[in-house]
Amino acid sequence: METIQSKAAQGRVADAPNGHWVYRVLPRSIWPYAQLARWDRPIGWQLLLWPCWWSAALAASAYPRPGDPLLSLLPAPWYLVLFLVGAIAMRGAGCTYNDLVDQDIDNQVERTRSRPLPSGKATRRRAWLFIALQALVGLVVLIQFNSFAILLGICSLAIIAIYPFMKRITNWPQLVLGLAFSWGALMGWAVEFGDLDGPAIMLYIGSILWVIGYDTIYAHQDKEDDAIVGVRSTARLFGDNTKAWLAGLYGGALVCFAIAFASAQAPVVALAGLIAAGAHMARQIAVLDIDNPDQCLRLFRSNNQVGWLIFLGLIGGAVWVALKPLV
Repeated sequence: METIQSKAAQGRVADAPNGHWVYRVLPRSIWPYAQLARWDRPIGWQLLLWPCWWSAALAASAYPRPGDPLLSLLPAPWYLVLFLVGAIAMRGAGCTYNDLVDQDIDNQVERTRSRPLPSGKATRRRAWLFIALQALVGLVVLIQFNSFAILLGICSLAIIAIYPFMKRITNWPQLVLGLAFSWGALMGWAVEFGDLDGPAIMLYIGSILWVIGYDTIYAHQDKEDDAIVGVRSTARLFGDNTKAWLAGLYGGALVCFAIAFASAQAPVVALAGLIAAGAHMARQIAVLDIDNPDQCLRLFRSNNQVGWLIFLGLIGGAVWVALKPLV
């Protein structure tokens, strides 16, 4: 589907990939809602999901004892599925809410004026109803957990509610996004233990730094339009010093992750995932061209690989503990 959506024509949103299943499978009447939820851009829910899965994997393999069976050291598949469904639903609800708040701004930015609300393909009333439907799915997921995790999940709504307004009042909206997108780093631990401990807190802090870093890269796509309409961001704040800031943010994230792993007594093999993730982050910084929007988008999306590397490192560590007596 090559047509970019506008007030005159229906099509894909500007930064959505060509030929996505949304445009090949879904009826045209559903496209605006799929676009509001960003089903045609899965990287958002993927990045929201990773802190959940990291936390679940870290909690499962925390404080291992000799002779622990492998299944007891791996995150429960049911919890991983619940986090997956919850991430898709809540990311969709959050994006729909963000589009409602930002409709006037989106109409002035080249990359976003093709979204359903500024292009007139969805009404505000239906967008609110769509939020309610997605939030209901998120609630069904949340009530599968223990009471502490349910309360913790509800607390995240306050951050989600204020995030769209932050770009109007602070140069650090990416920090608030980090607070929201990293909440899963607390949830996985809370689901396993019914409380919060040091490892979860350090994982959360590290994830916040990671989110600020990758969303700064993302925000460089829109910095010229943002300057015109008065939208603030760390991309505009860091400017030509972005690479130095990214080195600090990504480096800080890796240190926090390592502290979380050590505090949870995660198997040392899990550090292999962090080392690989660090190499990937270093490459992002090395090749970054902040004046190349297409490359910024590619590098932003590549953070899904960082998520996989850290998660697989934790899974590998759990397998190592289970097999170690045999080797």
